[in-house]
Amino acid sequence: MVETMKRLVAIAALCAGAALTPARAQAVPDPTRPPAQLLRPSATAPVTAAPQLQSILVGRAAGGRRVAVVDGVTVRIGDRVGSARVVGITQAAVVLERGARREVLTLKGAGAMQSPGKPE
Repeated sequence: MVETMKRLVAIAALCAGAALTPARAQAVPDPTRPPAQLLRPSATAPVTAAPQLQSILVGRAAGGRRVAVVDGVTVRIGDRVGSARVVGITQAAVVLERGARREVLTLKGAGAMQSPGKPE
């Protein structure tokens, strides 16, 4: 009788343990998660240190408004972009001055270091 009771207790313990074990479900990927290559930084991704020109607005009237958007910030002639000062805004470019150096930002996204003539 004792042996039968031991067996029943052992069976009951096994059944109770099975009930407490979580089910092994398959992992379902999150459909809203971006692809893995977008989540990890790429060693080949370019590092952009130069300011990026995004938009230029030039009024048609003589002496009209000249405004540009550089790195998401609206600037006018005389404003600062980081350590540079905006010294010119044309229909196609923004001229920044850092000390004696001038940098021309174009709408094509190429910010090349140049020494242009007098800006407008």
